[in-house]
Amino acid sequence: MVKDLLIAVFSGGHVLLVGVPGLAKTLLVNTLSQALGLKFNRIQFTPDLMPSDIIGSEILDKDRQFKFVKGPLFANVILADEINRTPPKTQAALLEAMQEKSVTAAGHTYTLDKPFFVLATQNPIEQEGTYPLPEAQLDRFMFNIWVDYPSFQEEVDVVKSTTTDNKVEINPVLDGDQISYFQHLVRRVPVVDNVVEYAVKLVSKTRFNSEHAPQIVKDFVSWGAGPRASQYLILGAKCHALINGKYSPDIEDVKAVAIPILRHRIVRNYRAEAEGYTVEKIISELL
Repeated sequence: MVKDLLIAVFSGGHVLLVGVPGLAKTLLVNTLSQALGLKFNRIQFTPDLMPSDIIGSEILDKDRQFKFVKGPLFANVILADEINRTPPKTQAALLEAMQEKSVTAAGHTYTLDKPFFVLATQNPIEQEGTYPLPEAQLDRFMFNIWVDYPSFQEEVDVVKSTTTDNKVEINPVLDGDQISYFQHLVRRVPVVDNVVEYAVKLVSKTRFNSEHAPQIVKDFVSWGAGPRASQYLILGAKCHALINGKYSPDIEDVKAVAIPILRHRIVRNYRAEAEGYTVEKIISELL
């Protein structure tokens, strides 16, 4: 989970963390922002949250001049907590920031600080009073990371370390300029044609009307992944290769990042849900 999060950071992508409450999703993001020496803002998404609450708004100052007051979106790391609890209007305001790295208010466009990441959390249990993320917004997340329960021994270690009076201090190991340098470095990594073709063919296989689609996709998938998935597979593979000391990614690096990249881009049909075919099972068969 941490490795995928770092790959997304150095690839310049956004992350959706899906897991039940209490699994330290917020703590993970907060710790990451401290270790990377970045400005961090947490936005608690609620049903009454308006776009101006996250973007900012214009106010009249003492000289009767309109002045733009920046909202919490103006930071390097944005934790969008329980993103599916807010209506589509506010979700759409976040969408522009994620794609364009800028926001528009009162006809003016404001560029956001770089690097800029949105790390959103979503609770898969309580769906009452939620607004499911539209496919267009889901597609803007590079990774969908499933945060699972810890093992028995991991939970024992967590309880031991968090129920004492010891205070943990996180020391920054990088700054924004170094992160931007590494993001450009990742993009400069060369990739051989057969790896690019493998990634594109893998994404093409998820589309039921594609010539490459296997029978499992034709039977169980109603909508497949778009070209962004192919782009993210190569970017993620480049970063995964560098993390493992390789100069160029191979097909194994593409496979290593495939599940969190494709998980939220494949829409199953009713037959798949009825027969218990999960998205992960479909992706594993494609791999």
